[in-house]
Amino acid sequence: MRLSQRILSALTAVVASVALLTAVPQAAPSAAAETGDGCDPIDPAACLLPFPNDWFTVRDARTPTGRRVHLRTTLKNALGVPVSPDEWNRADGFSPGSMLLSRVPGVDLTRTGAAPITDIGASLRRDAPIVIVDTATGERWPYWAELDANAPDDRKALIVRPARNLREGHRYAVALRNLRDASGTVIEPNGAFAKILGPRLPDDDPLAVRQRQERKVLAALDRHGVGRDGLYLAWDFTVASRQSLAGQALHMRDEALRELGGRSPSFAVTQVTDDVDDKIAREVKGVVWAPSYLDQPGGPPGSSLHRGRDGAPSRLPGNAQAVPFQCEIPRSAFTEPARPALYGHGLLGSEGEVDAGNVKAMAAEHGFMFCATKWIGMADEDVPNVVGALADLTRFRTVADRLQQSLLNFTFLGRAMTRGFARHQAFQDGAGGSLIDRRAELTYDGNSQGGIMGGALTAVSPDVRRAVLGVPAMNYSTLLNRSADFPQFGRILDMSYPDKLDQQIGFALLQLLWDRGEANGYASHMTDDPLPGTPRHRVLMHVAFGDHQVAPVAAEVEARTIGARVHAPVVTPGRSPDKVPYWGIPAFGSSHSGSAMVVWDSGSPVPPLTNTPPAEGRDPHADPRGNAEARRQKAVFLTTGRVVDVCGGGPCVITP
Repeated sequence: MRLSQRILSALTAVVASVALLTAVPQAAPSAAAETGDGCDPIDPAACLLPFPNDWFTVRDARTPTGRRVHLRTTLKNALGVPVSPDEWNRADGFSPGSMLLSRVPGVDLTRTGAAPITDIGASLRRDAPIVIVDTATGERWPYWAELDANAPDDRKALIVRPARNLREGHRYAVALRNLRDASGTVIEPNGAFAKILGPRLPDDDPLAVRQRQERKVLAALDRHGVGRDGLYLAWDFTVASRQSLAGQALHMRDEALRELGGRSPSFAVTQVTDDVDDKIAREVKGVVWAPSYLDQPGGPPGSSLHRGRDGAPSRLPGNAQAVPFQCEIPRSAFTEPARPALYGHGLLGSEGEVDAGNVKAMAAEHGFMFCATKWIGMADEDVPNVVGALADLTRFRTVADRLQQSLLNFTFLGRAMTRGFARHQAFQDGAGGSLIDRRAELTYDGNSQGGIMGGALTAVSPDVRRAVLGVPAMNYSTLLNRSADFPQFGRILDMSYPDKLDQQIGFALLQLLWDRGEANGYASHMTDDPLPGTPRHRVLMHVAFGDHQVAPVAAEVEARTIGARVHAPVVTPGRSPDKVPYWGIPAFGSSHSGSAMVVWDSGSPVPPLTNTPPAEGRDPHADPRGNAEARRQKAVFLTTGRVVDVCGGGPCVITP
């Protein structure tokens, strides 16, 4: 959803403050100028290139991967403040959705023959110029390659994006070969990498240690059919383990639920409004109390996880999180109790979004009671902290940490809905009967940010087995540049980290932390490979073709990762610019009992094929949830787990 005027006003004020702070010319070096310990010499464009990269890890027998991130040099903002690497160095590998970054001066991806966003299948050709290979299995990984369309030519990153999330705990080798410039001439490797490819260097050579590590990479590539001919650059990296990605949230969940037992958490009803409108009979507001694992009393914006001696999240004595909620009870609940469902709000929103027209229509038409709380970390109250984190990326840990707390908050709200609310008169009719169907399973429905975060909640929830993710995706490092919502925030980055190459490195760094609190870090366990203590789940994704705010291409990556099928025919012939539309996503026709993606097309233009936001036509972002047939499809799925065709055997088309 679009940012509210109140949030925009707050954002504008913070932007002005940052502008004053960064107005004084600074002599701080960018990443490109860093030469201290920890830089990788094989890509001289920036200290942390190529990225992700096992050069920035160390051996650690205590971790599941046997490695640990060990960044020593990072970025500096315009005030000369370096990004502290401590929080990143907790990880035992890199993001499963990490974009692969390097800088190749003069490269022309079309002349090179690199797989574009419209032809992902080309990335798996035997002679593909960019190769990502699992060093253990030899499996080649699909991707698309693009140049940063937001950067000047001399700071333009080569970005390689996995088309399906990489396997947790696995090591991958990357090869760039036979890269060509606009004239078709092969680009030679830089001097440092050419020297590493040459004869064995003496031990006192500055590149000798790097050469020894690189030989392992070259050997792994050679084992899987990728030789040195035409090689421009090669490196390896390790993907973080499940424990590294989800371990903190699971620790918090398990400890808190163990203490709770089979009871409802404590809650207080603070406001009851009857006869709201023709759809909603009663609106209930209140607070649920959840254990807080944040390091300040009550866990306000800007707080981080409190950690015990073992590094795991730990509660300050007595610290509790006030979890505000708002519930909408349909008129039909006074005839037949309503099914309980959690609702997830949009970008930097609040629990109040549960009273949106489309949510109330869904409740009234299909007998659901929706209750919502805040996605703390990315809620309305977090706007100043989010902006501050973009001005100093060290602070981003506070966003990611509060998001992890929000997963526990939603879990506790769900427990109150199913184990406590029915005993309170606010959720009873005049005769004391429950307005909540106590036999019905708890489900989830969220839109936009609620569709993104809802994927993480689904993966960790022991109670939600079916979830609808409206206009969803995952992996903010892919989404940010492609979202029409981001330019306001991009102004902060432009002032604080003006080098566009630094910005892409910054996005990649942020994703390592974001993984702990959004769907990208949990996608491999969202459906058929559940996390410990969690059931299997089914997920229905509703995607808006041409969405201006949440890039559909990132939803396709999510669908491939979670094993969803796509409703077919997906779109009318010729509508998609792709050589093979929805490559790698199996199709289904009239119905499907499993996870699925349905694309809703309301005629908006095809999104840009670059990492830039749509700027033409109307934004269809809200169209699926506003369509009665889409809501009917959601209701059948949430009730039965089946995805039924509501589009008459053709593509799902909406007339705006």
